[in-house]
Amino acid sequence: MSFAEIIIDHKSTSVDRRFTYHIPDQLLDDAKVGVRVVVPFGRYNKPTMGIIVEKTENLKAQFKTKDILRILDDKPLISEKKLELAKWIKEEYLCTGFESMQPILPPGDFRDIYTIVEAREDFIGFDILSENGKRILYHLLEVGKMEYSQLRNLYNDSGFNKEISLLEKSGAVRLNLQVRMKTTTRVEKHIVPNSDISYLKGMEIVGKGAKKQLKIWEFINKTKETQVKKLLLEFNTSLSVLKAMEKKNLVRLEDRVVYERPIPNEIPSYKRIELNSEQRVVFDGIVNSQNNLSLIHGITGSGKTEIYLQLVEEMLQRGKNSIILVPEISLTPQTTDRFVGRFGNQVAILHSKLTQHERFDQWRRIKSGEYNIVIGARSALFAPFNNLGLIVIDEEHENTYKSSNNPKYSTVEVAKKIVELEGARLVLGTATPSVETYYKAKYGEFQLYELRNRATRNSLPSIRIVDMRNELQEGNRSIFSRDLYNEMEKTLKDRNQLILFLNRRGYTGFITCRSCGYVAKCNNCDISLTYHRSTNRLRCHYCGETHAVPTSCPSCGSSYFKSFGIGTERVEEETRKLFPNARVSRMDSDNIKTRDDYEIALESMKKKEIDILIGTQMISKGLDFPSVTLVGIIAADTTLNLPDFRAPERTFQLITQVAGRAGRGEVEGNVILQTYNPEHYSITAAMDNNYKEFFRSELDLRREFGYPPYKEIATVTLFGRNNQKVMDSIEKSSSALIDLVRESGLMDIEVLGPNPAPLEKINNNYRWQILLKFGYNHSKDIRDIIRRVYTIDKGNLIEDEVKTSIDINPNSIL
Repeated sequence: MSFAEIIIDHKSTSVDRRFTYHIPDQLLDDAKVGVRVVVPFGRYNKPTMGIIVEKTENLKAQFKTKDILRILDDKPLISEKKLELAKWIKEEYLCTGFESMQPILPPGDFRDIYTIVEAREDFIGFDILSENGKRILYHLLEVGKMEYSQLRNLYNDSGFNKEISLLEKSGAVRLNLQVRMKTTTRVEKHIVPNSDISYLKGMEIVGKGAKKQLKIWEFINKTKETQVKKLLLEFNTSLSVLKAMEKKNLVRLEDRVVYERPIPNEIPSYKRIELNSEQRVVFDGIVNSQNNLSLIHGITGSGKTEIYLQLVEEMLQRGKNSIILVPEISLTPQTTDRFVGRFGNQVAILHSKLTQHERFDQWRRIKSGEYNIVIGARSALFAPFNNLGLIVIDEEHENTYKSSNNPKYSTVEVAKKIVELEGARLVLGTATPSVETYYKAKYGEFQLYELRNRATRNSLPSIRIVDMRNELQEGNRSIFSRDLYNEMEKTLKDRNQLILFLNRRGYTGFITCRSCGYVAKCNNCDISLTYHRSTNRLRCHYCGETHAVPTSCPSCGSSYFKSFGIGTERVEEETRKLFPNARVSRMDSDNIKTRDDYEIALESMKKKEIDILIGTQMISKGLDFPSVTLVGIIAADTTLNLPDFRAPERTFQLITQVAGRAGRGEVEGNVILQTYNPEHYSITAAMDNNYKEFFRSELDLRREFGYPPYKEIATVTLFGRNNQKVMDSIEKSSSALIDLVRESGLMDIEVLGPNPAPLEKINNNYRWQILLKFGYNHSKDIRDIIRRVYTIDKGNLIEDEVKTSIDINPNSIL
């Protein structure tokens, strides 16, 4: 007798295990590992979908089994290697079996996937077919095409799947995966002028006082129709202006259906560049190395992308596929455009802006072999290639490579497992490696390659530190130091461009009452609200809730409010005041919502239609503008003062990455770095572009306090709307956790807490946290203990309304 181990499509932890079902004789040939099946599940034998993850001939113990009812796929939806990967993810990141399957399943709801069998009308080899094969083909020729499961029901015999396979191999039929459409179409607003009103009549209706409307009327009469969001960006105006014009019957605002193209139109060809001697050493080393794990530590502008391109070219010559990961697909168009420009229609691009149907279509075509290269963010790592040769993770230090939802996986660690399973190569690239990755490279796990010079032979920009404490003492209360102001003036005079960086959006950090000290906080989160002047509202950057600005203090009634801190809106306002003739633009998540928005701003920079670009960390990625000769870092301390052990590392990385935007052309670049903490090692090391000095200083602290790379850490966060229930649950579960650690006899393990999480309340959920530090030799034991407390014994220790989040080696302990 044959049996199948099946993972059931169910998210409950109570059924987080494999279930054994008997495979009936008539389904034996079709029951392959990786296919979807329908089985009777539970007391009432409800038909439920699952996936076969293993087959066996013998049961480990004697018990009654139920029969598989139906098989839904003609061939495995998921490969055995991908199933092995899912099993590893479950053990490594302490998620459920079904959660571990989510990244490797096709996009969307896998219950909506079906196979279409279609007859090929040009087929002429009927003589080679069996009688059953002919019978199936004649039926298909009559109806054209049919769902695999429906066709199987008509010809329900044990050899059906074999016959379909033979028909496909002979060229009689073609099989295609499809997904049932559930998603609605996306629309964008467009503005259209009223053709019944002449240009001059329109000018008369607008009137001389409405200057913005006059400019828009003039523009729209030339273009005839344009996208509303582009118009708003172009004229730096609001929707209310367009609504006013609509009321005057001058224009119509209409919805247009958006058909998102995975690959944008008209990407120019990107010619192959001869590698310089330094790049050639790295390329040859990676191609010929016995170690399949490599780290390219190359300064900004050192030509890492060209090495990636030629590595992909090498893989194509070997008949192998490649995956290129970038931190955020919508924010790295220059990188993606180079790959498409070099390899054309061999490239698939996966990003979150595609609809579910579009993502599935890309996935299906990758699986069928239409594409050889995939570029995308984190989830593209699981692209269903059959012959993977290379994974590249660009800017490997970025936070976005750690998943924040279950399974909370590290992209680098999962990529290591994939290349182990596939026999492929993994290449990480960055100017500022994460401390853990560089440590592993120094001790031989990764082969380390270094690029110390820019590919263009330009020197790195010089970084000048300005102590803002001295500026304050000398009477300068501006957000710009005198050095930065003078350099901005000189840059504009020389007709060059400059970038101002501040990693905080909004107008000010928070507002407070000067009488009693009250700080305006979010009702849902334990977070101060940020003031946004453009909307004259206070906004929470965690849950998105907005509030009107109070006219008097809710605590003491005083009307004396003061704002503290600055955001990008304030920097923009001050810049426009000081340099009224400069063309200023701002890029942050408040006004850059889509890839289109981002590309419009980049195109304006390329054409030198912007003199001063102000932005958050989104401007630190993928920007390469030869005319940018000055970068001003308004406040280097923004990330430095966060209560997180990775804060110095993030500060160093941000400064280095942003500084690297300057001096990429013929003119030498300058960077002015403003700080209230000029002696901090992350800032002094960034000034000297000395990663090794930063690494040594950071390692000393990590060793002393027991943080990665010397120890692993895990956070267990319990959260819920009833604070008392969360507290009771964390007390009981942490006591059980500590008891099991003691009973195990494991040494060198710290259990810190339970304590309120650094961010105690988010979106009306109270949060309590336990932090564990443990040696890598105890990795499996600690995972087993956490699983025991928070999965197996969860029902006895944690209240029903309390949720659990387990994060192994988190990016942040906030």
